[in-house]
Amino acid sequence: MVEDKVVIVTGAGGGIGRDIALAMAREGAKVIVNDVGASMTGEGHDVGPAQRVVDEIRAAGGEAAANTDSVADPTAANRIVTAALDTYGRVDAVINNAGILRDRFFHKMSVEEFDAVIKVHLYGSYFVSRAAANHFKAQESGAFVHMTSTSGLIGNFGQANYAAAKLGIMALSKSIALDMQKFNVRSNCIAPFAWSRMIGSIPTETEAEKARVERMKQMTPAKIAPLAVALASEAGADATGQVFAVRNNEIFLMSQPRPIRSVHRGEGWTPETVAQHALPALAGSFYALDRSSDVFTWDPV
Repeated sequence: MVEDKVVIVTGAGGGIGRDIALAMAREGAKVIVNDVGASMTGEGHDVGPAQRVVDEIRAAGGEAAANTDSVADPTAANRIVTAALDTYGRVDAVINNAGILRDRFFHKMSVEEFDAVIKVHLYGSYFVSRAAANHFKAQESGAFVHMTSTSGLIGNFGQANYAAAKLGIMALSKSIALDMQKFNVRSNCIAPFAWSRMIGSIPTETEAEKARVERMKQMTPAKIAPLAVALASEAGADATGQVFAVRNNEIFLMSQPRPIRSVHRGEGWTPETVAQHALPALAGSFYALDRSSDVFTWDPV
């Protein structure tokens, strides 16, 4: 489905990124496997993970090259795209998958913990996308696939930094889709449910949370790859500005914010009438403080 396309996959040294890179190569793509080889929290640098995935792709008869630049730095992000151009002469798709976690309850979260996660997830998605954008514009084709999360779309404990970045990525993707539609450039998001080292760090303080994590182990990273490949291919040409979720064998189209209810006073509002009329009238439609597990209450199928 992506025969001879050049695809960049960030954070592809393991987990979801690795399986997407492998799937892209199986479907005929030439893959830039980007991974800094850092720990889950972002420390360290190791060329090994990216090169091992490249070796795996080549051993199966595919084409791939390794890159270890950081998505969190604009100059380095440009080098990732340059690597695709220098190696294969073009770039057709970018899969923004790289990420780290610094989980902590909000009242304990440091500025550094917030900043580090925002830089890799949100700034990283922007930097790599921006580096590819002019090339996509010039060739009048291209596809972005960004990894978001139900932690941002719905909510979760102890992940204010991660949730803020992931919801920001949804808005970034929609803006790219709007701005670049006239150049035949698409941009979509996937919220993946998959057992990986990042999911493995989710707090499990209650028995219910522990049981849910055990169920999540059924959801392998390979289950995410087919949708990513399809969205990067010409078969996905009609999908742009959308948010999908993948949960084991389920694929969801996620909602986007729209007005759900309104109240009106012809004479305008005062703080008192807002408190006495507007808030009580709207309260029946207020959203509960749901977490992802409160919305996805059934076992993965």
